[in-house]
Amino acid sequence: MAPIPGSGLAKGLAVTLRTMTRKSVTEQYPDALPELPPRTRGVIGLFEENCTVCMLCARECPDWCIYIDSHKETVPAATPGGRERSRNVLDRFAIDFSLCMYCGICIEVCPFDALFWSPEFEYAETDIRDLTHERDKLREWMWTVPAPPALDPGAEEPKEIAAARKTAEKLAAAQAEPGEGES
Repeated sequence: MAPIPGSGLAKGLAVTLRTMTRKSVTEQYPDALPELPPRTRGVIGLFEENCTVCMLCARECPDWCIYIDSHKETVPAATPGGRERSRNVLDRFAIDFSLCMYCGICIEVCPFDALFWSPEFEYAETDIRDLTHERDKLREWMWTVPAPPALDPGAEEPKEIAAARKTAEKLAAAQAEPGEGES
């Protein structure tokens, strides 16, 4: 059975007419900001207080776009007769977003939760050399990171919290017993 001549043209025109009758979904971006999903990957924010300069993020980055400089500082002994300790102090933490492929490996590998996804996406520059953002800018983006989602109410209580709660209950019971005998 041969197709009817012009049936392809009729199908194409039907699609065009159907599309023309639908409401447009164009968002006027600069005037109205888009509503982003909660887990949007925009830029990487740095929570500097948690960074121990372990360099795991820089070593695991497949693009080598994280630059970290640090120095060692001697911390005096906490108790008399104790020994001095040394700790790393962060001098520079920069990410070159012109090289970054937004894979998130640096965030996943950070053992101290110093790196987070921020939904910020408006960081365009006119010069590619300005896409290397230093720790001050990364720290600013940290405050745009959304709070983590609430835990599932049906989930088990974490072992650490359960142990701490039991210890607190035992301590409260031990303090309540001597108080009852004094009355």
